Amino acid sequence: MKQIQRKVIVSCAITGAIHTPTLSKALPYTPEDIARQAIDAADAGAAILHLHARNPHDGSPTGDPDVFAQFLPAIKERTSAVINLTTGGSPEMTVEARLAAALRFQPEMCSLNMGSMNFAMHPMAEKVSTWRFPWEKDYLLASEAFIFRNTFRDIARIYQMMADFGTRFEHECYDIGHLYNLAYFLDRGLVKAPIFIQSVFGILGGIGADPDNVLFMRRTADRLFGDDYIWSVLAGGRHQMPVASQAALMGGNVRVGLEDSLYIAKGKLAESNAQQVSKIRRVLSELSLEVATPDEARDLLALKGADNVKF
Repeated sequence: MKQIQRKVIVSCAITGAIHTPTLSKALPYTPEDIARQAIDAADAGAAILHLHARNPHDGSPTGDPDVFAQFLPAIKERTSAVINLTTGGSPEMTVEARLAAALRFQPEMCSLNMGSMNFAMHPMAEKVSTWRFPWEKDYLLASEAFIFRNTFRDIARIYQMMADFGTRFEHECYDIGHLYNLAYFLDRGLVKAPIFIQSVFGILGGIGADPDNVLFMRRTADRLFGDDYIWSVLAGGRHQMPVASQAALMGGNVRVGLEDSLYIAKGKLAESNAQQVSKIRRVLSELSLEVATPDEARDLLALKGADNVKF
């Protein structure tokens, strides 16, 4: 198994495109709230901030670079955290829309989904009778028919379009086959070590959040990538903290945030992203593990540095 690193990189996914405003009052969607929660999460110990944008008027997902521009400079000015922009956007967006902000801002890091899949959130709609915004219910219910498109051609295109910017990727792998897809691109020379792998568990359409699956993901990545990768884990909903704790004990890094789970404990909604970061930091401390600083994360992941972005 890959040698265990000393410090744990904590990523925080601030808002995403899964949850809707009605599901939690804490979910940020205005640029001001996204910036504030991102800054607070960094202050709480997140070395990497994974960022989506939302329509400021109703919280619906958007890939509009002009919306990203309303919060990226403030976050960069007030934190030293690595800013990681989505190229996943939402399953309803075209690849062009998903990539627009990354091409404009040339961040240190972007997410990259490593395979097409069913991606469903429709059971969430069953729990709500009154909605804040008209789009929410239909968006969640429609996800029963979503296919989150990430073909080999799409992935290769994203690698190629970002190649001149020095941006590296958080490779999001929702199933074992996604690791093999990543290995294919490594063989083609489109990705180079150190490879940052984000194993994703508990999303309806992806691999389940069972302890055996976490171990299987780790062992498969070890077999395919040897010492050439850095491993991180996220899990959806109630699985967030247990799976993160397991991964940390296995030498992995962790991701939390309201994109992945709206909760801080069983039946209790989180008050903020920072609250989740603070909780996982306490867990790591109890496990005698230290949290990496942003600059330590940059060193581990061979990032280009905050001075080399376009915002």
